[in-house]
Amino acid sequence: MQELINSLVSSKSFGGMPATIVGAIVIIVLSAVVFLGVAFPFAGIVSWVERRVWARIQSRVGPNRVGPNGFLQWLADGVKHVCKEDVIPADSDPHLFKMAPYLVVLAFVLPWAVMPFSSALILADMNVGILYMTSVTAITVVGVLMAGWASNDKWSLIGGIRSAAQIVSYEIPAGLSIFPVVLMTGTLSMQSIIKAQGWAPQHWFLFANPFTFVAANILYVSALAEGNRTPFDLPEAESELVAGFATEYSGMRYLFFFMAEWGNLFIIGAIITTLFLGGWQFPRVTNNAVVMNVLQLITFNVKVLFLVFLSMWIRGTLPRVRIDQLMSLCWKYFVPISFVNMLGTAVWVAIWPDGNSVAGYIMFAVGLVVAFIFVQRVIYYVRRSRMELYFRPTI
Repeated sequence: MQELINSLVSSKSFGGMPATIVGAIVIIVLSAVVFLGVAFPFAGIVSWVERRVWARIQSRVGPNRVGPNGFLQWLADGVKHVCKEDVIPADSDPHLFKMAPYLVVLAFVLPWAVMPFSSALILADMNVGILYMTSVTAITVVGVLMAGWASNDKWSLIGGIRSAAQIVSYEIPAGLSIFPVVLMTGTLSMQSIIKAQGWAPQHWFLFANPFTFVAANILYVSALAEGNRTPFDLPEAESELVAGFATEYSGMRYLFFFMAEWGNLFIIGAIITTLFLGGWQFPRVTNNAVVMNVLQLITFNVKVLFLVFLSMWIRGTLPRVRIDQLMSLCWKYFVPISFVNMLGTAVWVAIWPDGNSVAGYIMFAVGLVVAFIFVQRVIYYVRRSRMELYFRPTI
């Protein structure tokens, strides 16, 4: 980013304008491109993909009427919500009621500022990038709790309180699961964490040692819980709370809550990819910087989209847990294990400050064995259920 700004200033593309103003213009334009061209459309498209994936899991077709294979369904839904009446309950707190969905969207938009798409494609390579990302995403709990309180509705209030308890609880194991990577790299910068890994799987932090392997899995599950994703969607459990904290909302304000939820899937995948899956790392096949950045961009997005698909798979497969089961999983298991992971990584770094390459290969082999067993079980249950399989995604 700084190189681009310097080149624009040196070539006098903006006349004699000071470098600080040129930098501000470039950042504003690129931010608008990222937010309007990537973040918001991604949230809409994911809503269509998720419904198609669920449909296939449940032996249905899913939305297939609006546009080719139903692809424009997300646009039709957006237009429908824009045209709907924006109802504000008479007994609600109107100021807090109106503000709540914007806070939730803000928590979804701000993390994109430090999203490391490639070695050059990042809006701001902050030296506290991962701390910034985890901090701004926590704003969600304020918006959700505000929506529940301001609605003056018992379903909304219970949903908001559930969400606050859930997010605050799972913030602890999620934060503790980031510490092992910080201990190994000595930095909070997203780009520096990616550069400390390699393109090969055995050089990812996921396989660096047993503690980071467990930490990555805890972080992923905790992120799903913080994002109110099934099986942890208790704040909006429709069979118990109608629509939870969003019960009294309509129109665009209602859409904002769920747009943020779908968009947060990308942020969850990006955090896991950056910390544990090598980020945008790709073998250096050419000296052309543009080509390399394109390849890195594709690599980063493929990894993130795989995790997004995994989230959809989990949502379409697992039933919702009870609130006591949710809290027990966090406080009885994830928090103690996360402390052990952090302390174990500290000892590991003290013994092998430059890492242990042999451990990387062993952990990678263990990961392959786990993946093989999982695939084998899936094939076993598919054969046992004698279900009819369709491999055409456009059906």
